[in-house]
Amino acid sequence: MSRLFGILILLVPSIFMAGCDGNFSMGGGGVFKIGQEVTPVKTKTLADVNGDMSKLTSYRYPDPRMYQLSFDKALKEDKPIVLEFATPGHCTQCDQQLQLLKVMLDKYGDKVNFLHMDQYYNPEAYDVFQVRGEPWTFLITKDGKVDYIAPGRVLYQEIDPAIQHLLAAGKKHG
Repeated sequence: MSRLFGILILLVPSIFMAGCDGNFSMGGGGVFKIGQEVTPVKTKTLADVNGDMSKLTSYRYPDPRMYQLSFDKALKEDKPIVLEFATPGHCTQCDQQLQLLKVMLDKYGDKVNFLHMDQYYNPEAYDVFQVRGEPWTFLITKDGKVDYIAPGRVLYQEIDPAIQHLLAAGKKHG
């Protein structure tokens, strides 16, 4: 029995690590890697649904600022992007993640475009990014390259420095 336990102790971490590549983007997090240019995709905006938030998100307390731009248009804005894949209608972590993003939006909204993609209403974005499972957070440079990928819920002390890095990188590159 102790031999079997020892084997399991060695195998379990290997199994979990097998899903992780060198960039810490794990299975279900899409095809994009750090530094890779993203694919533009048209996504629904408030204007597309005549201002009806219930046609854009299953989030109970949505912030209209996250639904102003289609992802393809946001890529042309010369601003970095925080792209959140979250469907709070079936994901408690997603609800908490969107609450945090509203705080980040208040702090960085004049310098960064924040976009929320709900699987029910923008499945095209999920297909392009090949997102499976939720939430997933992507930070994208103003020149359209992935700068940060986070599976699962992100904490303030993780995302705040990542956004600061994103903004600093943008200043260095023009």
